[in-house]
Amino acid sequence: MGPHHPATHGVLRLLTTLEGEVIRDVKPIIGYLHTGIEKTAEDKAYWKVIPVVERMDYLAYYFNAMAYCGAVEDLLGVEVPKRAQYLRVIHLELNRIMSHLVWLGTTMLDLGAISILWYAFRERETVLDLFEYSSGQRMHTRYFQIGGVVEDIPAGWATKLQRFLDEMPTRLDQYEAMLSKNEIILQRLKNVGVLDARRLQEWGVSGPLLRAAGVPWDLRKATPYSSYDDFDFKVPVGTIGDNYDRYAVRVAEMRESVKIIQQALDGLPEGPTITEDRKVALPPRHELATSMEALIHHFKLVTEGMRVPEGEAYFPIEGPRGELGCFVRSNGSSKPARVHMRDPSFVNLQAFGDMARGEYIADMIATLACLDPLLGGIDR
Repeated sequence: MGPHHPATHGVLRLLTTLEGEVIRDVKPIIGYLHTGIEKTAEDKAYWKVIPVVERMDYLAYYFNAMAYCGAVEDLLGVEVPKRAQYLRVIHLELNRIMSHLVWLGTTMLDLGAISILWYAFRERETVLDLFEYSSGQRMHTRYFQIGGVVEDIPAGWATKLQRFLDEMPTRLDQYEAMLSKNEIILQRLKNVGVLDARRLQEWGVSGPLLRAAGVPWDLRKATPYSSYDDFDFKVPVGTIGDNYDRYAVRVAEMRESVKIIQQALDGLPEGPTITEDRKVALPPRHELATSMEALIHHFKLVTEGMRVPEGEAYFPIEGPRGELGCFVRSNGSSKPARVHMRDPSFVNLQAFGDMARGEYIADMIATLACLDPLLGGIDR
């Protein structure tokens, strides 16, 4: 089956062995689209890599940027200001909600529930409006910078965000009212694609798929970053790890993301939004007219980029699909010697054969849809 984009959520081929309508084996084959992002990153200055890595997964661009910036910041020993950390958390959780909304809409579309696609994308548009308001771009925003964020939130943004936070729980209630007890949804998802926690862990699967099998593993709790330990939230888990549990966990995660954003907004500290280390971050515009030193820093950063001390760092975060990590190795120059992303879609896809084996072919697309929205990142 495949490769064809609309039916298989990405440029993916599934070599499928059937006995009648029952799947006996599935081998996912990738590689039909290769963008060469990691190699491209090695030919760019550190700060110019951010727009490249953002495009690995167009549903999780803030997470891609966070993982990369975090690894470089570790190598530099740069401390990100508290306000910037909170702004990062707000945008990351908005991005998680947006990604899960695309998953919800497209997955239910695969099951014939077309109305949910429009409802989910209605809320997605609101999130993209917030991204455009704070960064100027709806997608691939380049809002995260090494050392913080590009600028503070504009006037009125917090009010618009609060309106979304007030409305979103009601929208989630509506989704669940239409889906959670819908007989067609129950028949298509309950006890389908079951895979236990032990097998998932053997495959290295993380994120909602692992939590749906009852394992409360979340890097925001296990190894907090960007001040996530300041916030109170739960880690939703399922019971048997079927497609219904995967649906329920993702919906519950959206509720928890709303809670995190609300706490971050209420407790948003004052202060700078990016490091004041002029060898890492561009000086403010007003300094360029009065300080020759600032002008020199600006010129060198734009033309040469920053020089990162020799070493290597791996920075893992909890993406919408699971553990998203970035490995960066520096040789002391202004360009990374190696950039490698641990993208969860690629890892999670390995378990698809075990999920689909023994099921009907009619259930294969639903299982693939519950595995990952659009399988972002496998084409890297």
